[in-house]
Amino acid sequence: MREREHHTFVWMDLLWLVFLAGLAVLDPIVEIHKQLTLLAIGVFQIFERQFVKEAGPRGRAYSVVIKILLATLVVSHTGGINSSYYLIYFLPVVTAAMDFGALGTLAWTAITSLAYCSHLLPALPEYELAWVDVTELVIRNLFFFLAAIVINRFVTENRRQALRYQLLAETLADTNRRLEEAQAEARRTDRLAALGQLSAGLAHELRNPLGVIKGSAEMLTKKLKSEEPLTSELANNISSEVNRLNALVTRFLDFARPSQLAKQPEDISALVDRTLKEVHDRYPDDPVVVERQYANGLPPVSIDVELCERVFTNLFMNAYEAFAGAEGRIHVTISEMNDSTGMREGARRGVLIEIEDNGPGIPVDLREQIFNPFFTTKKSGTGLGLSIVSKIVDDHRGWIRVSDPHSGQPKGTCFKVFLPGA
Repeated sequence: MREREHHTFVWMDLLWLVFLAGLAVLDPIVEIHKQLTLLAIGVFQIFERQFVKEAGPRGRAYSVVIKILLATLVVSHTGGINSSYYLIYFLPVVTAAMDFGALGTLAWTAITSLAYCSHLLPALPEYELAWVDVTELVIRNLFFFLAAIVINRFVTENRRQALRYQLLAETLADTNRRLEEAQAEARRTDRLAALGQLSAGLAHELRNPLGVIKGSAEMLTKKLKSEEPLTSELANNISSEVNRLNALVTRFLDFARPSQLAKQPEDISALVDRTLKEVHDRYPDDPVVVERQYANGLPPVSIDVELCERVFTNLFMNAYEAFAGAEGRIHVTISEMNDSTGMREGARRGVLIEIEDNGPGIPVDLREQIFNPFFTTKKSGTGLGLSIVSKIVDDHRGWIRVSDPHSGQPKGTCFKVFLPGA
């Protein structure tokens, strides 16, 4: 059930009743019908907005009709065509001018004029209509149209101004949103640059002692051979752990060093499909359903194929690992997009890749941190995967963001990657 809006009595309603009361008490000789009709006009005017809302699409037309009928009653009970209360017909005229367009305003004003002129019919058999009377009647009706046109023009211009202000407010809101996103991107880029320099220095410093440790472990293994199995096993453990640390250092350097992109025009749909198949083959037993939705006529993108494969491999693996072997759904959408983020003139044509899953999701307060180096929510992980992904996308002059899924489901994650066209 929808909530009904209750009318709030304001001081303008009080003034409206006071003015109508003034009309009611004047000329008290007139029968009581005039006072009752004016009271009905006052009550209807106060509750008109609520009536129009309850009446539906035709509520505004019904409102004008009711005012024409009430005005006709007032004039008929106060002297007919010669009534001083003929000005009450300005009520439906003004209402039509405010609620309808130019043609609607003219049509309703014409109907109002006919309603007023209808009071002339009972007087025709008894009185002769002089030219002066005809002129006066025409003048009164012309004033109806004049008032309708002036008010309608004012209301139309006011609506245009309101629409311009609304569009301006929406533009400012969109600009503020883009500015916040650009500031977030700038903060993340600064953090990545600083941590990249730190990682590069740390990785170089670690590689030398790691090489010495590995060499010493291998010499121990060769010298001891099978004389002391326990010592030989420990030496092998040292060598394997050094290899693991060396691989980690290599990832540090991948993150820190500037990317040397070998760009070439590529069909992004084919690359995504190829990467998705490779990741799916790593998890053959996982009951994960993959849905694809690719737009037709996508523009080619200029990318380093090997690096972009690493991007999508990481994102798809994260999606599979989020289900931990349970049932899940991954929805991949590729569409064309004109992006104006950070662009002063025009927009860039490119493609938007959206990878959405219905896994446990990422808390909102952690979404900005997941691209930071060494930050991870996994029990085992270096926290460099998404950092390297973000760096590769940035080097391609694109962007990557994380948000809630589009489907409105309570859980899940949606990664969005934009790559500019070739």
